[in-house]
Amino acid sequence: MTTATNATTQQHTTRPNAAAKPVRWAADAVAAMREGARLRLDYSARSLWSVDRMIEGIRRESAPYPAVETVLRGFGAYAGEVIVRQTGGEWWASGGDHWVRTPDGRLWDPIEEARRCYTGDGSLRLLCRDATRGTPRR
Repeated sequence: MTTATNATTQQHTTRPNAAAKPVRWAADAVAAMREGARLRLDYSARSLWSVDRMIEGIRRESAPYPAVETVLRGFGAYAGEVIVRQTGGEWWASGGDHWVRTPDGRLWDPIEEARRCYTGDGSLRLLCRDATRGTPRR
């Protein structure tokens, strides 16, 4: 009985396997922004204003998508991690795609939203606002 209790406790305190890649991508984006742009990202919803502005700047430079794909993935993963931390949600993965499921059962695709930001049709800040609306804060 002790083993089952410990297994259950461990299961609730560790991140699911689906989180491994996006958490690493988010951490890489944080490090790159700190080193390259001298921008400190703190996993707050407010920090997504800066991320949206960074993506807008990249878009204005007309960088080809293949050249910025990894950066956009990192920004999207960062936004997803902000949502996870704000809502108590979790990362899900299927077929190489990663998305966030909030406790209310809604699914969010922050990595795709970062791509949409690059085309001028999205906002990671607004995605986070929508995802956290009506969800109890942690």
